[in-house]
Amino acid sequence: MKQSVNELIERYRDNLFAVAFHMCKNAADADDIVQETFLQYYLSGKNFDNEQHIRSWLIRVAINKAKNINHSFWRQHKVPLEEYMETLVFETPEDGELFETVMNLPDKYRIVIHLYYYEDFSIREIAKTLRLTENTIKVRLMRGRKMLREVLKEEWNYDE
Repeated sequence: MKQSVNELIERYRDNLFAVAFHMCKNAADADDIVQETFLQYYLSGKNFDNEQHIRSWLIRVAINKAKNINHSFWRQHKVPLEEYMETLVFETPEDGELFETVMNLPDKYRIVIHLYYYEDFSIREIAKTLRLTENTIKVRLMRGRKMLREVLKEEWNYDE
């Protein structure tokens, strides 16, 4: 199964951007990753089993590209998260706090939290995409949630 790149761009551009941004914390890098991911799809001669296989493959490629960027020399010249946060608009202050808290999680927890809650991936799908065991994903979700709870509880208790 090979779908048109234009269809896939319409369907998955925002999802891939979100995954890439959560990994890189940089909008420009995330845009580049999305473009490179679709280019790699276009150039690949790979046939896919179904729509879910294509989606998982695209996200896996985006994650790998984000990891490559995170390890590159150019990573030192990124825009700080705080600067980018100033450009975002959230419905409530709590939404902004949650976003910032998730973005400050270590990479291995942040990507699992993102795939689970924002992309609606199952634990099995995340494990397959990240090439980890399901138990590892469960542990990372549990630890990521615990970190979020601790940080947000402190902030919200402080506000009272």
